[in-house]
Amino acid sequence: MLVFAAAVAALFAFNNPERISVDVGVARLDDVPASVAFATAFALGWCFGVASTAFALLKLSADRRRLRKELRIAEAEAQSLRSLSLQDAD
Repeated sequence: MLVFAAAVAALFAFNNPERISVDVGVARLDDVPASVAFATAFALGWCFGVASTAFALLKLSADRRRLRKELRIAEAEAQSLRSLSLQDAD
């Protein structure tokens, strides 16, 4: 897979040798190869996606811990209610 991605990147760089200007809001970069600009944008998007996924997984893990704790408490309460004698219930 990595070899295929490298081959596609090399083909893109070969077919797009021109240089472009990139304005990133706070700075303007002149004479940047189109392939470098594309690869940088792709890498930044990939990093953002990984960070977003990691955040979502951390949140999911925290929710699971919280739910397991609540389940243990509810099970303990149900067990204590079952152990009450019928006389105590009246």
